[in-house]
Amino acid sequence: QVQVVESGGGLVQAGDSLRLSCAASGRTASDYVMGWFRRAPGKEREFVAAISRSGVSTYYSDSVKGRFTISRDNAKNTVYLQMNSLKPEDTAVYYCAARSGSAVRQRESDYDYWGQGTQITASS
Repeated sequence: QVQVVESGGGLVQAGDSLRLSCAASGRTASDYVMGWFRRAPGKEREFVAAISRSGVSTYYSDSVKGRFTISRDNAKNTVYLQMNSLKPEDTAVYYCAARSGSAVRQRESDYDYWGQGTQITASS
């Protein structure tokens, strides 16, 4: 199995940029589809972005499309989430997740391994 650990969270101003990293260990990251999810205060966890094992295909929620970019460096076993033009509504705990298999999914239940999460707070 794989372990994933997020880093890069913090407090930013609205309009700022931030990059999250997700380091995978235990198995080769390229064996897994990777995704980012988030949970805002008082809300359920929601899909943010996902990337195929090769990195060729990416998917985004409508709320972040055009502002966030997911990428991966399989040589470094690391997945990134570049977040630009952050808004107060992006404030949440962000989770990295790994999915066995080749199909890219957006449902939380389709992911097998999860990190502990990292807090992003975007103040207005």
